[in-house]
Amino acid sequence: MAASGVDGKVPLKKLNKVVLAYSGGLDTSVIVPWLRENYGCEVVCFTGDVGQGVQELEGLEQKAKASGACQLVVKDLKEEFVRDFIFPCLRAGAIYERKYLLGTSMARPVIAKAMVDVAKEVGADAVSHGCTGKGNDQVRFELTFFALNPELSVVAPWREWEIKGREDAIEYAIKHNVPVPVTKKSIYSRDRNLWHLSHEGDILEDPASEPKEDMYMMTVDPKEAPDQPEYVKIGIVEGLPVSINGKEFSPASLLSELNEIGGKHGIGRIDMVENRLVGMKSRGVYETPGGTILFAAARELESLTLDRETIQIKDFLALKYAELVYAGRWFDPLRESMDAFMKEITKTTTGSVTLKLYKGSVSVTGREGPNSLYRQDISSFESGEIYNQADAAGFIRLYGLPMRVRAMLEKGL
Repeated sequence: MAASGVDGKVPLKKLNKVVLAYSGGLDTSVIVPWLRENYGCEVVCFTGDVGQGVQELEGLEQKAKASGACQLVVKDLKEEFVRDFIFPCLRAGAIYERKYLLGTSMARPVIAKAMVDVAKEVGADAVSHGCTGKGNDQVRFELTFFALNPELSVVAPWREWEIKGREDAIEYAIKHNVPVPVTKKSIYSRDRNLWHLSHEGDILEDPASEPKEDMYMMTVDPKEAPDQPEYVKIGIVEGLPVSINGKEFSPASLLSELNEIGGKHGIGRIDMVENRLVGMKSRGVYETPGGTILFAAARELESLTLDRETIQIKDFLALKYAELVYAGRWFDPLRESMDAFMKEITKTTTGSVTLKLYKGSVSVTGREGPNSLYRQDISSFESGEIYNQADAAGFIRLYGLPMRVRAMLEKGL
């Protein structure tokens, strides 16, 4: 005889134990009894701390158990997130569609990786998430599951259940004696972690509408930022940031510090229409204060340490790197191979960059490093010992030979 769920219903498929990516919000609170009812399983809720804020972590264990979970597992992933996911993207120069610094894209695989580990620890045979069937996150979670443990079953309720929206979810919660979260529902769909804060929905669904100022949470209005600029010096070793104004920090604490500094000056606001992996376009507004500062610093130091051809190839590969990360292919061998290339070519990218922060803008005021390819004795207009200007005449004649031949052909010469 088949086992029955919480309502005595016959499960769709019998699972033993499921690890659920859990936030404590309405959707994931409802998923707990839904999994028990439809799959006859125990539910272990998992929350990964990637810097979403203390307020989002408060009271989670009580909420999870009140929803029917057998336990809640919380893991602090902040240092791993910055060290092993954010910094490699920074070193690669990965930016999706000219603007997006991949905040959510990088966070999903570190959470999904931890879920696979927890599944092994608690003896679960399945994992589950609350991502909708229209978004990118379902792909990011599931590709990570496939790559790290293909034997795990994956349950995606939004692709299976009959719940269509918030009202349906509240009704289901009440029916199953699940405490409905009483926190005020934001008019925006937000995702926050140590790297960024994203905003979608409401008036942002109209690409012609300007965002309201009260929407922003990490950055002040640039008009209200200090009237005096602030200078920060970012120390970098082998392509990765290690210090601010000469003081060394761990990866997560360095980013936290720069978020405070950048946010105070209104740095890092991006408004864009992007192409989702599933095919539709969506409009999002992102706040990435610390990340914007770090990207400016890392790219600027490379102007000293990388030659022209290397920079061109790096920029070319960075586009593909960003596309792979956005599409959830973090554990794809191609990204891992590209990462090895990025690590190798930035071995000499060590030094410091000084930046001026002023009312929403980041400008570079200085850069220096022991491996700089810049030579003042060559670049100076007054020096001729290494670079003989007369040599340029022969170079120009050879370099321009194809153009001369074409012109001669057209003129019948």
